[in-house]
Amino acid sequence: MNRIICIVAALVLTVGVGTGALAASISGEVKKIDEAAGKITLKHGAAKSLGMDEPMTMVYRVKDPAMLKQVKVGDKVSFEAEEAASGYTVTKMERAK
Repeated sequence: MNRIICIVAALVLTVGVGTGALAASISGEVKKIDEAAGKITLKHGAAKSLGMDEPMTMVYRVKDPAMLKQVKVGDKVSFEAEEAASGYTVTKMERAK
């Protein structure tokens, strides 16, 4: 009986981890690009996934500096970001369609 409980618990944890890692896409506009520093300034709406309930403009680090070459100031973008001890980092970004 204990073995069945352990198996069920492991399955529940596996399914919970797999579905909980979905990042929400945030819509924004590129305001400034600093390739030398690996940073981008984005004006965006509320970003509930980051705990931001109000629209704002802020500077983000980018996970991959190549992302900065794919956009220009004024572009509308859709992006995902994460919070770390060193600040917020854009992990994925593409021009809005």
